[in-house]
Amino acid sequence: MKCSLMLRQTQLTKVMTMARPDLNLLTALDALLQEGSVAGAARRMRLSPSAMSRALTRLRETTGDPLLVRAGRALVPTPRAVELRSRVGLLVEEAEGVLSQQELPDLASLDRTFTLRVRDGFVESFGAALLSRVARDAPFVRLRFVPKSGKDSAPLRDGLIDLDTGVIGPETGPEIRAQALFHDRFVGAVRKGHPILRDRMTPSLFSDGRHVAISRRGEEGSRVDVLLAATGHARRIAAAVGEFAGALAIVRGSDLIAIVPERQTAALRDGVEIFPLPFEMPGITVSLFWHPRMEADPPHRWLRDCVRQVCTGGSPVPGI
Repeated sequence: MKCSLMLRQTQLTKVMTMARPDLNLLTALDALLQEGSVAGAARRMRLSPSAMSRALTRLRETTGDPLLVRAGRALVPTPRAVELRSRVGLLVEEAEGVLSQQELPDLASLDRTFTLRVRDGFVESFGAALLSRVARDAPFVRLRFVPKSGKDSAPLRDGLIDLDTGVIGPETGPEIRAQALFHDRFVGAVRKGHPILRDRMTPSLFSDGRHVAISRRGEEGSRVDVLLAATGHARRIAAAVGEFAGALAIVRGSDLIAIVPERQTAALRDGVEIFPLPFEMPGITVSLFWHPRMEADPPHRWLRDCVRQVCTGGSPVPGI
């Protein structure tokens, strides 16, 4: 019984060996067919002559053909070896291309669409400059901007978007790659000529005004209210919207007050004045996010660099 089991295992091993030949032998075969000698192939592959001789023996067993036979002092290829010479060379060249680092393609002919998920204000502040930067190198590349309706990383994981922008938080997947783009601070925003600007801004003056809150879910409470409460004051919220652009539109035509990020909303604030907040509110770092599977993709790396250059002016973000 034991002998029968060992025999079956041996037969299975032989079948598996026959079904899955050692692909490392391809490079040895290519060297042997190109050099026409064991010594020359050994030098080419930086192996000892004995190691190359053993490789030739294995190749003969695998192919069932002598491949190289002696004719006087030289080795000459068999008809099968002649047939294989060009095929093996192409296979080795393709394999080397697969395993080598991918190079950036010709950007002038690159035809590809990239999808970027951004918060409102990003396109208005950086979109034109980014499109101009991209078109300079790759005129056939298209950028598709989609609104940021949430913070989760699922769209990156699922390949629905190529790049995301925002602030690193608990919703950011642990595997997601990130690169800081710029720092931003929050400021108060009111219409030009608003009476609140006539006096020195205080927590009391600020909280006495009517406010528009900004929340994707339409909720009124936020970190702003927690921080303001620490001063003993609370906002009177008259409206809640989901985006900065909507809040600024309301502010522009009313006496309401909004709190917005200064840099990201710069292009949205026509007819609006800003002022420093009368209480401590930490700033934010806006980052660029992508999935690890795109880390080494040359066109993706190039686009990430374009976004960074546009948002930072080509310089690293201080303190990051």
